[in-house]
Amino acid sequence: LGVASGGTVLVHGSLSELGWVCGGAPAVVDALQRVVGEGGTVAMPTHSPGNMDPADMSSPPVPESWYETVREGMPPYRPDVTPTQGMGAIAECFRSCPDVRRSDHPQHSFAAWGADAAFVTGTHPYDDSLGEDSPLARVYDLDGDVLFLGTTHATNTSLHLAEYRADLDIETVTAAGAVLVDGDREWTEWEDLDIDDADFPDCGRAFERERPAAVETGTVGVGDAKRLSQPALVDFAVEWFEANRG
Repeated sequence: LGVASGGTVLVHGSLSELGWVCGGAPAVVDALQRVVGEGGTVAMPTHSPGNMDPADMSSPPVPESWYETVREGMPPYRPDVTPTQGMGAIAECFRSCPDVRRSDHPQHSFAAWGADAAFVTGTHPYDDSLGEDSPLARVYDLDGDVLFLGTTHATNTSLHLAEYRADLDIETVTAAGAVLVDGDREWTEWEDLDIDDADFPDCGRAFERERPAAVETGTVGVGDAKRLSQPALVDFAVEWFEANRG
């Protein structure tokens, strides 16, 4: 696929799509680190969306009578402790590996390992979760790649960076979660964009059709795999969203 030593790669992986892997998720993480090397950087989304306001919970919904109990009892986000949710076995394994750094966002964190891990994860404000001050933008600054291992554009988080950069009329919403402030647990609220990934598959297909030189395809195990230039993808998506979103 062209993943090279010294490069920066943002990985989206589905272990089950790769078929049987000897050693499971640790084998995948080992392989990524071995190929990229300590002079490069491996990053992954390590989101924990369950640390949210109970009024926004929907799978399942929480009775209104529980709201204050949840707000008072939700454990705070801690990079070394809080598990990922919905990210898959590879990302969950990766976040706890030695020398991996994880950003401070309580819902949309990223983890990174390698030469630029601190640069990628060091700044991550709550109110710019996937925008200009997020790890996504730092991968862009490093001219990084996006790597799909059995995944698709439906979960291509880098397209959210294009939403923040595009000239779109996106409303803001209030988010909330439990965090640590000077060692003490606090329930905090912040404003952020009301992002939407419903059209990500359409945008991704258009990118691959119109920018074929920026995409490499192949297989890993029995799973479909792709490597895409993240800057090319984000720049394309900015224009695509502006042209195709009402």
